[in-house]
Amino acid sequence: PRKNRTTMKVALSLALLSSASAFAPTPFTTRQQISLQVELEGREIEGALVPCTNFILVKVAEAEDQTEGGIILSGRAKQKKTEGVVVSIGPGRTHQESGITFPMPVSPGEGVLYGKYDGTELDYDGCKHTLIRDTDIMVKYSGDKMTLENCDVTSDSVLVKVNRSGEEEMASGLLIASSASGNSKPSTGKIVKVGPGRMAQNGEMIHMDVAVGDEIKFRDFAGNDVSIEREDYAVVRMPDILAKF
Repeated sequence: PRKNRTTMKVALSLALLSSASAFAPTPFTTRQQISLQVELEGREIEGALVPCTNFILVKVAEAEDQTEGGIILSGRAKQKKTEGVVVSIGPGRTHQESGITFPMPVSPGEGVLYGKYDGTELDYDGCKHTLIRDTDIMVKYSGDKMTLENCDVTSDSVLVKVNRSGEEEMASGLLIASSASGNSKPSTGKIVKVGPGRMAQNGEMIHMDVAVGDEIKFRDFAGNDVSIEREDYAVVRMPDILAKF
């Protein structure tokens, strides 16, 4: 009968599907991964090193063995790098009163530039690493090399193209040399990048009162010098900006 033939076809199809699934590869799950063993300060540990709170694990870039002028350096003369690639990040700092967790400004894989004396250096997985706080970041960037196009500042910082004219103008309009003013470091410039702002304790972002293109005057020696594509810039925090024009 026609009904019996249909039943046999369905049964045959099910049998073929069952036999095919028996030879299918078993799906890979994270639980089946082999335990990772790495070395931390010469000691073998199991699993990856996970930063806490607002700490960031950075793989430090190799020291430069040649100056911009082409001079070959060796040994201690090599220029120490204060930048690297983010390996992992902590969950973020929690505000003591509101309990709100501040989001981290970077993600694994991004490049960061930090202060010369910031961070705690350590040997991890056979390479030089450092643990820095999110507040230690001066500039973050994507790609292998930092450029003005692919970099950004974090929190309430701005990136300023500093004026190095060798002279400053007084309120009266009189131009004076920087050596006469006693200030050899520039404290004026044009904003080229603006950070997203600082987060308040209620979780809302505090408005940045400056914009790209503004000329600013900031506190003497307040900016952190940064060289991007052989041009001089400074990273300045919003509280250190005195005026804009």
